[in-house]
Amino acid sequence: MIPFSPPRIDEETINEVTAALKSGWITTGPRTKLLEQKLAEYCQVPNVLCLNSATAGLELMLRWFGVGEGDEVIIPAYTYAATANVVLHCHAKPVFVDVDDDFNISVEAIKNAITENTKVIMPVDIAGFPCDYNEINSLVRQDEIRAKFRANSENQKKLGRILVLADAAHSIGAEYFSKKSGSLTDISVFSFHAVKNLTTAEGGAVCLNLPKEFDNEDEYKHLCIKSLHGQSKDALAKIKLGNWRYDIVEAGYKFNMTDIQAAIGLVELKRYENDMLVRRKEIFELYKAGFQENEHFIIPKFEDENRKSSYHLFALRIKDINEAQRDEIMEKIFERKVAVNVHFIPLPMMSLYKNLGYKIEDYPNTYKLYSSEISLPVYYNLSNENVQRVINAVVEAYQEVIQ
Repeated sequence: MIPFSPPRIDEETINEVTAALKSGWITTGPRTKLLEQKLAEYCQVPNVLCLNSATAGLELMLRWFGVGEGDEVIIPAYTYAATANVVLHCHAKPVFVDVDDDFNISVEAIKNAITENTKVIMPVDIAGFPCDYNEINSLVRQDEIRAKFRANSENQKKLGRILVLADAAHSIGAEYFSKKSGSLTDISVFSFHAVKNLTTAEGGAVCLNLPKEFDNEDEYKHLCIKSLHGQSKDALAKIKLGNWRYDIVEAGYKFNMTDIQAAIGLVELKRYENDMLVRRKEIFELYKAGFQENEHFIIPKFEDENRKSSYHLFALRIKDINEAQRDEIMEKIFERKVAVNVHFIPLPMMSLYKNLGYKIEDYPNTYKLYSSEISLPVYYNLSNENVQRVINAVVEAYQEVIQ
C-alpha cells in the first residue's frame, strides 16, 4: 500500500527528541525559543511565536485584533474547517467568497464582500501555492476601502484598516516575488501538523510582520503572555534564582508549544530548504510529466513567473467529471493499493455551515474544483517507482470508470 502522507521520522529526529527528553526540559523552553528564532530568520520576519497548532495561532490573532460579535471575516469557501471555526469561536461572522482556478481566494470576490463590518481578510495558500498578496495588500490600503473600516479596538485603531491574516498552513517555504511565505502580509500562520511538509507532530507558528505602527517585538512579548493563561512569566523565565513570583494579567489561553515538539521542528527546518523542498518538487515534476500529455487531466499550478509553491499537495483535477464519478475513480485507485484524498470538502457543504445558512450554490467555482479534485501522495520517502505506480493507478481507474 502506498500511503498518502506519512511523516519523515528518522534517526536524526529521534536523537533530537531523545536529547530533549534527557535535558529535563520538555515544555516550552530553550528549544522552542530557538525554533522561533530560526523560523524568523528563514522567513525574514521580525518575530515568530510557536504554538500548539495553526488553529490556535489564527484564533489568537483574531482575538489580539479585537474581532468579536458583529464583525465579519472574509475567507475562501474552499478551505479546511479551522479557518472558519476560529471566526465562530470569536462570535464573529465568516463571510465566504469564491476562489479562482488556482484554488486560491478571488481578489475580486473579496472586494465585493467588504462591508463596514469587515475586520479581517484571511487568504488561504491552498496546497502551498501563495495567494496574490500584492493585490490583497493593495486592496486593504485603498482609500475607499479604508473609508469603510470601523475600528472597535485599540489595535484596530492603530492599524486603521482591515487586517490581512494569512492562513499559510500549507505554504512554509513557498515564495512570492522572491519573498518567503510568512513575510508576505501583516501576519501569517503556519501549521506543523503531522501531514505538513515541516512537522512538529502537532504545532504551528505565527509570523509577525506588522507595519511601522506596531513594535513587533512588543507584540510578540504580549502574545507570549496571551498564549499562556495571561501569565507574566513563562516557565523558562521562572527558573532563574529568586524569579519565581509571577502575575496573571489577563484571561489568556493555553496555546504554547513544547520543547519536544520544537526538537522535531529544529531538525525539520535545518534540512527543509535544500532537502525536503527539493524532493517534493521532484515528485511534483514527475506527476506533471506523467499526466500532462493526457488531455483528461488538469495539472495544478505550482509555479509561475512570480510564485513558487511549497509543493504541499498535488491537487490533480479531472476534466468533465462529476462528484460521483470522482468518488468512484478514487475507490478504484484505493483498490490498486494507493491512498489518495480530497482537499477539501468546501465548508458550505458541511452540516455546521449549511445550518448557518450557507449554500454551496453561491460558490460555483469552489464546487467545480472540489468535485473534480483528487490529491495524490507526496512525501519525502515516496520513491520514483511508487510515483509511477500512483500515475498508473489514477489513469487505469479513470479508464475503468469513464471509458
